[in-house]
Amino acid sequence: MTSTPADRPSPPSDLVITGCTVLVHDDQERIGFAEDAAIVVRDGAVVSVTPASDTRDLPALECIDARGQVALPGLINCHTHSPMAALRGIAEDLPVGEWFNDYVWPIESNLTARDVELGARLACAEMIRAGVTCFADHYFSMEAVASAVVDSGLRAHLGEAFFSSQGAQGRRTSLEFALRHRGTAGGRITTALAPHAPYTVGDADLAATAELAREHGLPVHIHAAENLEQTETSLARYGRTPVEILETAGLLDTDVLIVHGTGILDRDLPVLERAHARVAVATAPRGYLKFAWPTTTPVRALGAIGVPVGLATDGAASNNSLDVWESMALTSLAQKSAEGDPRWLTSRQALHHATLQSARAVGLGDRIGRIAPGHRADIVLVDLTGPHTQPVHDLAATLVHSVRASDVSTTIVDGCVLMRDRELLTVDVSATVGELTQRLPALVDRGHGGRIQEYDT
Repeated sequence: MTSTPADRPSPPSDLVITGCTVLVHDDQERIGFAEDAAIVVRDGAVVSVTPASDTRDLPALECIDARGQVALPGLINCHTHSPMAALRGIAEDLPVGEWFNDYVWPIESNLTARDVELGARLACAEMIRAGVTCFADHYFSMEAVASAVVDSGLRAHLGEAFFSSQGAQGRRTSLEFALRHRGTAGGRITTALAPHAPYTVGDADLAATAELAREHGLPVHIHAAENLEQTETSLARYGRTPVEILETAGLLDTDVLIVHGTGILDRDLPVLERAHARVAVATAPRGYLKFAWPTTTPVRALGAIGVPVGLATDGAASNNSLDVWESMALTSLAQKSAEGDPRWLTSRQALHHATLQSARAVGLGDRIGRIAPGHRADIVLVDLTGPHTQPVHDLAATLVHSVRASDVSTTIVDGCVLMRDRELLTVDVSATVGELTQRLPALVDRGHGGRIQEYDT
């Protein structure tokens, strides 16, 4: 007798994570928690979230007993400069103009592709250990960053940064990189065009970038309205805000990720609302506090017009950390302070920004950001047995305000385990740090007196 497909047993699952509490989203995108649950993964995607008892006899190539742990969608760092992990602590306690002109841009003129790769590898290790499974990167020598992403197993949204001072070649290099790497690493790498900012990329180059983005179906990742001073300077010089400059250039007719936006004004909100494509904003509050900026990203106002706000860290040279858990807590606290309302942003709202809204911000809302059938299996397990997370009266509040990056026990991307029980499996940190340390004297030298750009806003 020949068996029919219905009679044949299903192939074993690649991975079953069982016995955990799973962060889930309902049909209204509200945060909830499924207790004593199991996650079934096949071909890198979630097949089901089901009671653990239903998977007791389910064949699997690998099974993780996650009793006592919480499973979350992998965290997404919506804006960073991963190679700047090599510059952590190099320029401290400075206003942003001095930070750029006297330290960061002189040092970055020394960068080699190998420096970039080592910094990116160090950053990938840090993010894996902190439960970050996807990051949006905006930097130079991005071929080296892409190599680090491939080897680390992370997911990334990459853009080669450029200034108008580079001429048309900078824009061409950004486009060539985006086209060459789009969809690589088995689909883990997506790409964007990455003009630096309206104050370093002129109107003509911004318009040309918008045209390229439309022609090739690419999104754009750009710093804009980073702080209130930039917006005031833009108004004084050009009579337009940075957001209005983006609109005039046609960039709001393309999918665009605006970074920081603490200088977004009320007059900018209708501009963003009438955008003809997906507009999102990435917020990285630790850096704003460190630079003593007087405002923060207007998350509430942006949400009211349908603009998703994702969480970010910025680079470790300004933020000292690539810890999105910290960004989540600081976003909640900074918003409460800015709004004068302790009821905003709640822990559940913060978790929503860290998951679905962050996924949408990087253009991957249909693939990641939730643990649900059909979504990629980007999952982190969090151990709540530490004294700083006990007792648990409100699980959402514990996750946002008590959990630390070091509580992440396991990190999974596309169903592949990158860290198991705090053991990092894909990056050799010791070798990376050893070689980077040898290269630091040449990298941090500022004696040449040059810089890659001028900050005058």
